[in-house]
Amino acid sequence: MKKIIIPFFCAVLFSTSVAAQKTTVVSAKTEAVKSKLTPKEVIDNYLKALGGKDKIEGVKTTIIENTLSVQGMEVAMTTKKMGNKFKSEQSVMGQKMVQFFDGEKGYFEQGGNKMDLPADKVGELKKGKVMDALGYDPANFTSVTVEKIDGKDYNVLNSTKGTHYFDASTGLLYKSTAAEGNATVKSYMTVDGIKFPQEIEAEGGGQKVTIKTTKVTINSGVTDADFK
Repeated sequence: MKKIIIPFFCAVLFSTSVAAQKTTVVSAKTEAVKSKLTPKEVIDNYLKALGGKDKIEGVKTTIIENTLSVQGMEVAMTTKKMGNKFKSEQSVMGQKMVQFFDGEKGYFEQGGNKMDLPADKVGELKKGKVMDALGYDPANFTSVTVEKIDGKDYNVLNSTKGTHYFDASTGLLYKSTAAEGNATVKSYMTVDGIKFPQEIEAEGGGQKVTIKTTKVTINSGVTDADFK
């Protein structure tokens, strides 16, 4: 199952804001000071940096094509999303792997074997959005800290479910950490005026993976039939 754990972990990691609780956890790795910004201001700046809240809310479906580099292998992955539903198909060495969620339940499938999604993740996935950025709720974060990494300032939203670092100069999400692991956005690409992560480096479950997005299709090619 290791070949499919990482991509699923990434999907969950970037949606941890949805289930974040009202508890602040300050990272011990770097010195943190209180920010002048509120959680709402950090999130508003993020949505603006991505292309604007109205434009993002106009995205009803996406098809995202990726290439994953993991354990010396190149894996092709295509993910379709509509509302809180998604279907992700991966192909490696002639073998197809599927991750599926129909809004209520889901599964992993590999080599003809299916495994239900963990019950503790289903609750989080039910609250998912086509655009993960819309899942951030200011009420879930009690304060914002500022941390310096490699000479750059980041506004950090902390919770018991995850920690999210936003570039203070651009407003964009730089890194997220959670129990599943961590993911760092190395670059963004712009499609129809909206920014999407172009390259992500992630680590979790003892694995490292680089995810490169090659194509994003917005509001086309996805129907309810894809999640039956």
